[in-house]
Amino acid sequence: MSAASSSSDYALLDSGGFQKLERFGTVVLSRPCAQAVWHPTLPKHEWQNATATFFRDGGNQWRGRDRLPESWTIHVDGTRFQLSSTDFGHLGIFPEQRDQWRRIREVCAAYQTKHQRAARVLNLFAYSGGSTLAAAHAGAEVCHVDASKGMVEWARQNAAINQLQDRPVRWIVDDVTKFLERELRRERRYDLIILDPPSYGRGAKGEVFKIENDLPKLLSLLAKLTSDEPLGVLLSCHTPELTPISLHHLLLQAFGSRGGHFEQGEMQLRGAENVLPVPSGGFCWWLKD
Repeated sequence: MSAASSSSDYALLDSGGFQKLERFGTVVLSRPCAQAVWHPTLPKHEWQNATATFFRDGGNQWRGRDRLPESWTIHVDGTRFQLSSTDFGHLGIFPEQRDQWRRIREVCAAYQTKHQRAARVLNLFAYSGGSTLAAAHAGAEVCHVDASKGMVEWARQNAAINQLQDRPVRWIVDDVTKFLERELRRERRYDLIILDPPSYGRGAKGEVFKIENDLPKLLSLLAKLTSDEPLGVLLSCHTPELTPISLHHLLLQAFGSRGGHFEQGEMQLRGAENVLPVPSGGFCWWLKD
């Protein structure tokens, strides 16, 4: 495994023609991007020099995958991530979440200073653990939940390469809704709840999750799991129909009666100042304080 040495190992280089060109350490990749309806800015040869390209035309496929390392490590804002190409084009990181990871570290650190105890954080649909790592870096106690055993193991490896393996993190492989129902019966409560639900997914035992049907019910359940001294909730998603305003309305109905304030916006992939940012989903915070 090769390790990158810079704290800025990720960059968006260009986008357009329904593709995005990104640098991950020394690896440059071209991958699909449905939002990039505009024309690329860089000349064609810059795109042709990519280490590998992922296509969805005619089925998911890589061109140049043999040129990729089996796995490699990059630094993003002080956190190390182990990356690897997958059959679906993912690498184990969603860089559009960078702003949220920074905010998680900030609010968890501030919570501990104010309340003189670690924030209890629940991270759902937790993928390879970017939000878990951010909270753990700030001293929080974290419960990391994902239905994929492989992704939970990937997240544990990310924790280890950040020397966070001894922090108080519970690693849970389970269907999110069933796990939450058990947590409610156990009377466990959380100060900060983070969730990035998929448009469609299956639980550990084949349970089906459809965001348009199941997200409102899920948020109602989460409202019962917040502590008496809540920090808040971070909801993000990549479902095009759920805009930042949609996410705001969902959180408002679930948590608005408890006061606090809401902040919503569009997640973006960003590069240098002359690189067009790419919209990449929405987010909304409910913050109690």
